[in-house]
Parts: sequence; C-alpha cells; structure tokens
Amino acid sequence: MKHHKGRIEVICGSMFSGKSEELIRRVRRAEIAKQKTQVFKPRLDSRYGITSVNSHDGRAREATAIDLPNIILETLDADTTVVGIDEGQFFDSSLMEVCQTLASRDIRVIVAGLDVDFRGEPFGSMPDLIAQAETVDKLHAICVICGEEASRSQRLINGKPASYDDPVILVGAQEAYEARCRHCHEVPGHPSAQTPSPYR
Repeated sequence: MKHHKGRIEVICGSMFSGKSEELIRRVRRAEIAKQKTQVFKPRLDSRYGITSVNSHDGRAREATAIDLPNIILETLDADTTVVGIDEGQFFDSSLMEVCQTLASRDIRVIVAGLDVDFRGEPFGSMPDLIAQAETVDKLHAICVICGEEASRSQRLINGKPASYDDPVILVGAQEAYEARCRHCHEVPGHPSAQTPSPYR
C-alpha cells in the first residue's frame, strides 16, 4: 500500500494568537525528524527583518522572502519534504494552486495566516486554503478589553478603531493592532449593525 505524505495544514487565527510560533514549532519538529524543510514569507512583511519568520514572543526561523507564490515552486530544493509558509493572507489566490501542487508531490505544506482581516471579513487566499486543507487549527489570543478568547484583530489609528473604509493591508504589530473578541471588536462604518460592547 502506498502511503501519501502530501498534505496541507493551516494554522489560522487573530494577531497575537501564536500562529508563527506554531509554524516554527512544526518546522523544527520536522527537522528533528531529519526532514528537509524550507520556509517562505511575503516580502512586504519586514517587521522583524526580511530573511526570517518571527513570532511576537521572539522566536525566529530563517525564511525566503518572495513576492509571488509561484516562486516557491521555482526555488524548491529537490529533497525538500516540508514547506512552511507564513502570513499566507498576503499572497494572492495562486497560493492555493501552489499548495495543491506541492501536496500532490507528497510534500507537507504548513500555512500560517490571518483568517479574517481587521474588518472581521475573510482574508485573501486563506478561506480557500482552509476549505482544501487536511487539517485546520484556529488559535486564539486574549481580548485586551474583556479577557475572553480573541478571534479578531483590532486595527488602531492614533489609538482609535480604524474605519471600514481603510485599506485592508497594513503591516504592523502592537503599535497598530490589538487582539479582541467578537463583542469588543469595533469597525466604524461597517455595513452590518454592531452591538456596542458592554465592557466599554
């Protein structure tokens, strides 16, 4: 019986939920098992440097910065068996095709990224990846307002919630974002009615 190793694993959740940390952990475990790994990240994410994936708690792993997902296929070493991709939400829809191609080649693909943007809406290619993945782990941070599990990334502009009309992509960390739960998450101008949080 032939055992297929190819698979797609998605690690998603809000900012500060530990997605990159979990990606780094899985890649390191694969390396302990003597598997050849390669890690990729979008070039536009230069918060902690361009040549590494970094978690907010200070963990890091060498990575290749790329502009387009197809570059993964072009730069993949012949003996690589595990591919890690951080900040998957910043790549276009071709990321799904690349991940499917890798998995069909018996490569384990681990993708970490935000499942929803600062508006609370599906982000980039992540929804398609979640639908096609063999496993999906949704991580949660802690809401800075009420202390419940946080599933949203609150964008702040000068200390106030960003408007629905603001650009979707704005790379940042603690200076621009907070983790919040559904009820404490605020998006002024959002088309749907929002119930004010009882904690504010």
